[in-house]
Amino acid sequence: MDEKGRLKIPADFKRFLEEKYGRPDFYITSLNGECARIYPIQVWEEIENKLLTQTAPNPNKKRFLDRTSYYGQMQQVDAQGRILIQQDLRGSAKLVGEVKVFGTLNYMQVWNAEQFQIERIKEDKPFTDDDEASLGI
Repeated sequence: MDEKGRLKIPADFKRFLEEKYGRPDFYITSLNGECARIYPIQVWEEIENKLLTQTAPNPNKKRFLDRTSYYGQMQQVDAQGRILIQQDLRGSAKLVGEVKVFGTLNYMQVWNAEQFQIERIKEDKPFTDDDEASLGI
């Protein structure tokens, strides 16, 4: 992460995204302020459409929308392959200096490198053989 809050998209992710979506716009947000989630706009629109079809009042939907709107911002990749992560999210997630970028099934997560190791690897419950078996993989 550079001093202006721009993240260089890793080359493998960039290549994959361009093959799948062309040169995509992104929606960058968070559910809890601990990390940034970077969605190709096509994926984010699918999420929005699913939420639109839910007609019954749902407090989880409201919480989801409150958080993703608060932290959310549309972004485009600049000519150097970087995207800007907005100030509130950078501050909350401590996204300065070294960060870790992880690909999930349909979005990327960006974590402060030290926070990820503390919160998600060392203090999180271990991933066991039973956990793997429950996934059927």
